[in-house]
Amino acid sequence: MSTLMRMFCSFRGLLQVLWAHFLCGWVLGSELTFELPDNAKQCFHEDIIIGTKCTLEFQVVTGGHYDVDCRLEDPDGTTLYKEMKKQYDSFTFTASKNGTYKFCFSNEFSTFTHKTVYFDFQVGDDPPLFPNENRVTALTQMESACVSIHEALKSVIDYQTHFRLREAQGRSRAEDLNTRVAFWSIGEAIILLVVSISQVVLLRSFFSDKKTTTTRVGS
Repeated sequence: MSTLMRMFCSFRGLLQVLWAHFLCGWVLGSELTFELPDNAKQCFHEDIIIGTKCTLEFQVVTGGHYDVDCRLEDPDGTTLYKEMKKQYDSFTFTASKNGTYKFCFSNEFSTFTHKTVYFDFQVGDDPPLFPNENRVTALTQMESACVSIHEALKSVIDYQTHFRLREAQGRSRAEDLNTRVAFWSIGEAIILLVVSISQVVLLRSFFSDKKTTTTRVGS
């Protein structure tokens, strides 16, 4: 009976760790995919405490040449990061002051193409799974297994996000290529029809009898 109780407690502890992992994923990160119209600019704000390590990752999923302008500013308006016409990038920094940090994505250089942009803004490190995880003594076997599962789940989430973006980008390119092929086929069909009609009309003009009129001049 005691063995069953220990197994039940261990399983319950594992479920608590997994639940805490998913809750931490929601709290610590800001992840969003949004539409950025042509000639438009979209800004986001995040309150950050001094000394906090942050990472901004972004990628253009669909639209045009898959590029966008990105700019990151601190609470005083000082530019920490600025890139023009980037398809994807990652930037890590440590907050030097308390306040609201702003990062913007701009598509103002595009006149008719809208973009779909994905970004992931991570603020701070993950909290320890256990209150005494950073102690000097070694972790128990159960705690070590939970930490390993926690790290493996983070890797799985990263891979899922990566492949989801790749799939969306590939689907967008395939749909764009399909549209171009369809219009090209319609254009070829129209040109072929016009050429065929012109050839028929030209050949008929070669073999048609021309009526001549004779005018008599009386004396």
